[in-house]
Amino acid sequence: MEKIKSTTVVAIRHNGEVVIGADGQATLGNTVAKSSVKKLRVLQSGKIVTGFAGSTADAFTLLEKFEEKLNAFGNNMKRAAVELAKEWRMDRMLSRLEAMMIVADKDDILIISGTGDVIEPDMEIATIGSGSMFAQSAARAMKKFAPQLTAEEMVRESLHIAADVCIYTNHNLVIEKVKS
Repeated sequence: MEKIKSTTVVAIRHNGEVVIGADGQATLGNTVAKSSVKKLRVLQSGKIVTGFAGSTADAFTLLEKFEEKLNAFGNNMKRAAVELAKEWRMDRMLSRLEAMMIVADKDDILIISGTGDVIEPDMEIATIGSGSMFAQSAARAMKKFAPQLTAEEMVRESLHIAADVCIYTNHNLVIEKVKS
């Protein structure tokens, strides 16, 4: 069976705003399986936004686990992320999941991986998925050379640039702003 490949997710903090966005493409082999997949989830009435890349079923499992950790640790996103990463790495079933997550609140942007990593990215730019390096390069350039842009404009443009280059990324974007 072919693996589903998909996605570029970008989160940027700029001028006090945190915005996260994702494209909508899921690919099965060399065929677009769906062009309007929603890869972002808004939690805690918009105070936390998550984005995922990888297997959709695996990502939903991780999202449920992350919500459990948020509830267990008083909505402390950073603590919930660390506890999820620990469980993801140690649990026999979870360790087989093929996905990554970006979680963001007003204070932090984190990348969570199945290897037990919780990464606070440089330049307050987080990217995951097949087009992540294209989007990250574009976002870094915008932060450096076009600081007058808003966080949303940077997210949107970096996703469009990734979609222009990465065959697993499309221009059907979903963008969410983290509420303060």
